Amino acid sequence: MADKSLIGHKLDVFNAEVEKGRLRFFAKAIGETDPVYTDEAAALAAGHRALPVPPTFFKCLEGEGRDLSAFLKLCDFDLGRILHAEQSFVYHQMAYAGDVLTFNAHISDVYEKKGGALQFVVMESRVTNQHGEHVADVRSSLVQR
Repeated sequence: MADKSLIGHKLDVFNAEVEKGRLRFFAKAIGETDPVYTDEAAALAAGHRALPVPPTFFKCLEGEGRDLSAFLKLCDFDLGRILHAEQSFVYHQMAYAGDVLTFNAHISDVYEKKGGALQFVVMESRVTNQHGEHVADVRSSLVQR
């Protein structure tokens, strides 16, 4: 069971390069039909400097860059009993193909519901680009039943 003493715990910082092929694949996978997400000429014509990052793609990068096993061990969670409970994003500026994004995260909350039958851990990540500019904030929570 996660302990409230985890609140404020800083997680490993990592970098992720945004690759245009992955952006195209992601856009296709989510059913995005706006060509600015798949066609560089359309993106440039729309005023972007490259293919823009689709809104929820940050969660994919974060999931790949974080060691889930280590995080679950830290929280004392069992992989067979967890669910992704929620996610939210606050966007400060666009991110693009070719950017290198830094994810700097901490545990912001630990709480229970249903008399302890559900245990939640909330993680918040600040995302900056290669210029140190604040791009987005990602908030997500896991629940163990």
